Amino acid sequence: MNTNKIFDIKDERNLTMLTDFYELTMGNGYFSKNLQNKIAYFDMYFRRVPDGGGYCIMAGVEQLVEYLQSLKFTNDDIEYLESKNIFSKDFLEYLRNFKFECDVWAVPEGTPVFPNEPLVTVRGPIVQAQFVETMILLTINHQTLIATKANRICRAAKGRTVMEFGSRRAQGYDGAIYGARASIIGGCDSTACTIADQKFNIPAIGTMAHSWVQLFDTEYEAFKSWAEVYPDNCLLLVDTYNVLKSGIPNAIKVFDEILKPLGKRPTGIRIDSGDITYLTTKCRQMLDEAGYPDCKIVVSNSLDEHIIRDVLAQGAQIDSFGVGERLITAKSEPVFGGVYKLVAVENDNEIIPKIKISENNEKITNPGFKRTVRLFDNNSQKAIADLILLNDEEIDVNKPLTIFHPSDTWKNKTITNFYYEDLAVKIFDKGNLIYECPTVLEAKDRAKNELNRFWSEILRFENPHTYYIDLSHKLWSLKHTLLHAANNAY
Repeated sequence: MNTNKIFDIKDERNLTMLTDFYELTMGNGYFSKNLQNKIAYFDMYFRRVPDGGGYCIMAGVEQLVEYLQSLKFTNDDIEYLESKNIFSKDFLEYLRNFKFECDVWAVPEGTPVFPNEPLVTVRGPIVQAQFVETMILLTINHQTLIATKANRICRAAKGRTVMEFGSRRAQGYDGAIYGARASIIGGCDSTACTIADQKFNIPAIGTMAHSWVQLFDTEYEAFKSWAEVYPDNCLLLVDTYNVLKSGIPNAIKVFDEILKPLGKRPTGIRIDSGDITYLTTKCRQMLDEAGYPDCKIVVSNSLDEHIIRDVLAQGAQIDSFGVGERLITAKSEPVFGGVYKLVAVENDNEIIPKIKISENNEKITNPGFKRTVRLFDNNSQKAIADLILLNDEEIDVNKPLTIFHPSDTWKNKTITNFYYEDLAVKIFDKGNLIYECPTVLEAKDRAKNELNRFWSEILRFENPHTYYIDLSHKLWSLKHTLLHAANNAY
């Protein structure tokens, strides 16, 4: 595990009972039918990219690892379950001596991911593989949602600094802490959430609020006092009263009278309200004329990727963005629709594929124990498509490979001169952790580097080019065999 990590979910609280109650009633049912040791396979995946985007950024694996390592039913848990008078003694005794024994595969944090490909796969005794559903979905859904939103916002900023400012508007403590973590993976440079810095070793930043300015008799006195306390990091909030008539003139006066005699340069000014484009343009002009072209302009106040893109297109003079509620809550689309579905069971060591059928085509599952590979062109080094295979399939890169659309099968393409990489890695083997989680900053670097391996058309905010997630011919045939068999059975 990450040796720099000073926070461990196991040290804080036992989250074993954070589960949907039906995971327990099903578990008891498996015991009553002597099915508790039957081996099952589950896939966690999502069906649609939020905000009409082209991709998502995987996040939350480290917290999933910590949860799976810490699974333990306490005496209080057992007493609570006994009080329900619906669970058998054998089942409760099993929980009392619970030991996680599943195999788990997951896509590493920071990896761009797409609909319908497994992000997490769990293989193990049905009682255990079923039980962890709630926390897998909770953990991966939340952080992947926020990492994806953060990445959109950071790309809109076009290389400018983006700071996560959302703790006070997050949905609860965990929303703030893990949202800050996910925002860094998605591309943010820092967070205002102090505990996130303490726990995950990610940069925390912050200067003053309007209350600092209001506390003093004059705005000038407030700025002067701040500069005296923080001469090496003097960033002033200039919109408490009037940005252009008061804030910037007083800031420049303090820069001249306090910082300049010390041989110091101002860090910047921040604007938290008003017409961003107009104000930043005027501020830039005033600061430059005063001899402070290196003074950064920071803006905040209900920003998102669309506002950021629009104000920059209008010529706003901004060096850094502080983004709060619309990032930490993914306000434009605050639900990530990940699901967790049974895809196979084992009978006498033979893998038997399972399928869920629906009138809604997107809800029909891909059966079997699978792996996903990402195909790359040797010449451009860009991703071509993702291909979902049955786990025992191999790809010969020395032979042409024909891939096709899973629904519109007439859409096909034969590729040559390519290579591939598996998306998921094994993180648990029979309940034993065999994976070292990257640091948050390493996951952030992975997201940046991996996105550079995609064509820009796939990264558009609106109407992105479709990146194809195809099924191998063997998997496609299996799926349709099961569909036809089910149709004929009823």
